[in-house]
Amino acid sequence: MPIQRIICGLGQRTLPFFNNNSNTSQIVRKMSSSVLATESSTKGMIILNRPKALNAINLEMVRKIYKHLKKCEKTKSLMIIKGTGDKAFCAGGDVRTIVESGPTEESKTFFREEYTTNALIGNYKIPYIALIDGITMGGGVGLSVHGKYRVATERTLFAMPETAIGLFPDVGGSYFLPRLQGKLGLFLGLTGHRLKGEDVLKAGIATHYCDSSKLSDLETTLLNCPDADEVPDILNKFNKPSDKLFSLDPLLEKINKCFDGESVEDIIENLRTDGSEWALKTVETLSKMSPTSLKVTHRQLELGAKLSLPRCLNMEYRIVLRHLQDSDFKEGVRAMLIDKDQKPKWQPNTLEAVTEERVQSYFARLSDMEELKLEK
Repeated sequence: MPIQRIICGLGQRTLPFFNNNSNTSQIVRKMSSSVLATESSTKGMIILNRPKALNAINLEMVRKIYKHLKKCEKTKSLMIIKGTGDKAFCAGGDVRTIVESGPTEESKTFFREEYTTNALIGNYKIPYIALIDGITMGGGVGLSVHGKYRVATERTLFAMPETAIGLFPDVGGSYFLPRLQGKLGLFLGLTGHRLKGEDVLKAGIATHYCDSSKLSDLETTLLNCPDADEVPDILNKFNKPSDKLFSLDPLLEKINKCFDGESVEDIIENLRTDGSEWALKTVETLSKMSPTSLKVTHRQLELGAKLSLPRCLNMEYRIVLRHLQDSDFKEGVRAMLIDKDQKPKWQPNTLEAVTEERVQSYFARLSDMEELKLEK
């Protein structure tokens, strides 16, 4: 039967009203200004609906997402998540609000519930399909990369830019980044390098690539498939990457060699020894990042390579609570997102001044009451 359209939410987006064979499926709509959570008798969908904020997530959104995921996991055959508009899937967490409110219980709760949602996605029992069309950074990566299927388009812009704001690549960055080829994940995590379009697939972050003009057809086909076992074949049918090389392919050997250091200082020394234009530009990029964030990130990814996703998130929760209390996070957000002077004053402002004791303090266990405990 033909696909019909109904207007949902604030009228900014239409959702498919789909039929399952000859039985009309009723869509249940749970709407807010920030999340549209919909379902039929057999399929679930979540739409991030803050287009003016590039679909950045806050605590209210995380709670709605988690609740809908838990419900649909038991009653539906697949889940699709996407963003409103054509600019962003999700540009990250609403860190400006977090910083402006300070280290409050709500800030702690945001990260606790966000990481719990990341863990749920990583162990989701039904096919989870993230349509990562547009900007996909930080918290948006956490809502997509741990799911079974991630569909990129030519508009996808991926990055984990946290070291530039005095934070670290969280939302499970310690799990997925070390598992990319060679030292690519460490390079991406330390530098915040941006990947575009097909490169997101070729880096191993997306699982499929579909032109944005075909996303609506892909979505409709998924929503109308009679059996979730058909999902892989449907995604493969729409998967149309070109034969073009991964943009970083010519640099992978240098990345593997230069980023194979026991410390950030070693990496910078390797880059300077290499002396190529790319290497020196990478040194310049790293020099702009928070020295504390660089060292914490290096340790985080080193440890995360040997941990499960839940254990990585437990570790990241310890790290993020320490960042809320004492780090460059507030100053980084001020310089990059609030005042936008692009001149953060890092404390300390050199790698040499960031002691091993300080780095270790971010990883120390919390009190038994505070620990996340996603997996013992």
